[in-house]
Amino acid sequence: MTGDPAIKGMAAMPEAPQVRAATTADAPAILDIYNYAVRETTAVWTETPASLDNRLALMAERAARGYPFLVAELAGGVVAGYATFGDFRHFDGYAATVEHSVYVGPQFHRRGVARALMPPLIDAARACGKHVMVGAIAADNEASIRLHAAFGFEKTGLMPQVGRKFGRWLDLLWMQKILSGD
Repeated sequence: MTGDPAIKGMAAMPEAPQVRAATTADAPAILDIYNYAVRETTAVWTETPASLDNRLALMAERAARGYPFLVAELAGGVVAGYATFGDFRHFDGYAATVEHSVYVGPQFHRRGVARALMPPLIDAARACGKHVMVGAIAADNEASIRLHAAFGFEKTGLMPQVGRKFGRWLDLLWMQKILSGD
């Protein structure tokens, strides 16, 4: 897949991750990456780890809708991160808008994995005929905010103290990218 131009200044990995469609064989690695985010970060606002069945069901649901579930794979089959999107809201008026998620294994943070996943994810949204892609980001997650800005996402709203995790209130920052001109 092509995508937005390469972003300069990213930390290089010893090897470039190959982005491909996830398979059910990737589900254990996807689960580990997701559950790390649940346990250790505010990237996802739950403290309840997911199960393998939950991740497999999510992958199947996305596939049934024609939506991507992508992994960034390193040599030897190591899954370094994943990305997907789903419907923003389940009303007809929002049919052209998707909300995306990008997760990276902790040992691969700040090494270009998310930057490798974003262009094919954006391309897939365009291929699905989507007009807008949104991201809901913890307002203190500077790395995610910078990543999204580098790919043309704009800050569109801030919702103070709408979430809670690790015993503290969290602010939600909305960012969006308009994908088509019509």
